[in-house]
Amino acid sequence: MSAGEKAKAKAEQVAGMAVRKAAHAVHKDTLAAKGAALEARGKMRGAKERTKGSFKH
Repeated sequence: MSAGEKAKAKAEQVAGMAVRKAAHAVHKDTLAAKGAALEARGKMRGAKERTKGSFKH
């Protein structure tokens, strides 16, 4: 897994989590869903990179 892709995946996870929690605090369900989607996209990006890395070895 390249360092750049790993950092991008982690950044999406952290940003999504922050958006989701802030939106829940102010009762904005649509924004909370967008934050959850961003977090999930980061998790999937990380899983994809881990899978690619396991086939290289």
